[in-house]
Amino acid sequence: MPLPFEAGPFRMAMGLVGRPMAEMIAIDGDYPAQMALRRALLAERHEAVFAAVPGTEAARGAALAAVADVLCAAHPAWFAREAGRLHNRLTGEAWRLDALPCDSLEVAARLVQEDLCIVAPEADGPRLVAGAVCFPSHWDLREKLGRPLAAVHRPVPVYPERLARPVDRLMVELKPGRLVERLNWGVVEDDVLHRPAGHGRIAANPAITAENAATALFLRVERQTLSRLATGDVLFTIRVHVRALGETIAPGAVSARLAAAIRALPPEMERYKSIRPFRAAVLSWLDRRAAA
Repeated sequence: MPLPFEAGPFRMAMGLVGRPMAEMIAIDGDYPAQMALRRALLAERHEAVFAAVPGTEAARGAALAAVADVLCAAHPAWFAREAGRLHNRLTGEAWRLDALPCDSLEVAARLVQEDLCIVAPEADGPRLVAGAVCFPSHWDLREKLGRPLAAVHRPVPVYPERLARPVDRLMVELKPGRLVERLNWGVVEDDVLHRPAGHGRIAANPAITAENAATALFLRVERQTLSRLATGDVLFTIRVHVRALGETIAPGAVSARLAAAIRALPPEMERYKSIRPFRAAVLSWLDRRAAA
């Protein structure tokens, strides 16, 4: 699990790192459980986790093609195209590519642990035009669909001033065949993956103390990638990792680093990340662990 937080002054930046295209998709031991949850959400809460603007069919098909290309090239023992079908040997599924049973972007979302969004770089600015988002971190796809990225990210503190223009520019200038990655982090009160709400909470949670923070709190990390589709649109992937703090934050330097990162958060970002309800408890636990 990546640990993207850093000590030092808070910086609001894209923090992009170039990666090989083969690293767009990551598969780990959580695959069976997470894919089962994704299938359940797509079956039971389809309108909440899948949406697309009409006219984006070609982009959605290109997203499936891009995901399939990466899977078959990077994991040939598990994924293969054979006789017009895309085989997933991890689940035993086979998708007939010329007669898909559901939307092509949904099929892609049924293959990988990543959530998938499509951004169209339109004349008036890039817009979120399609998504299969089963594991959102405090946002609702239905509220964001069709909106410019600046509006999608309006609740994020400092985004309009610091990131809106660079992000919009990236959506236009990202070169075909290039994959870039960035990481986000937060501390949350459970390991639930599907979290469409919860930003901006400030009420204290007395149930969380320095004594139980190791098991009551969780580090939630998003690994995001962006790449250009054959249609010219941008595929945005979001892979969520969630682990109890006690499992991920080692004693000593790592604990000190997370404590410093939390203390460096401006008040508006601390509120946005909903850390206020347990800030004192988690800092007390981290300080003890840093000194261990």
